[in-house]
Amino acid sequence: MAGRAQIATKSSALIAMIADEDTVTGFLLAGVGNVDLRRKTNYLIVDSKTTVKAIEDAFKEFTTREDIAVVLISQYVANMIRFLADSYNKPVPAILEIPSKDHPYDPAHDSVLSRVKYLFSAESVASGRR
Repeated sequence: MAGRAQIATKSSALIAMIADEDTVTGFLLAGVGNVDLRRKTNYLIVDSKTTVKAIEDAFKEFTTREDIAVVLISQYVANMIRFLADSYNKPVPAILEIPSKDHPYDPAHDSVLSRVKYLFSAESVASGRR
């Protein structure tokens, strides 16, 4: 199929996390965590001392690593780097914004959801349905 991005198939891929301590800990307990031979982790714990630059660097690193298929990011953290989250347009790794304990999910700020709504509205207009 012309025009479609090819997704590399591997025997395994990782889920990366950028979120608060409680959220990351929950996913680590579920088995999502990984530390490679270079002592690089697949998660960043964001607290009051974490700089926006550190969040940006982690986002860029996770979205360029070959072994990561999904990046889970707390929505309030994604709001700190909204320009990066909104400009990311590759299918793999997929970026999913999730709620956290202290910050509820707001669908108005979810870049993936807004793209889906746009695609469905454009599709319905193109097919004559409304």
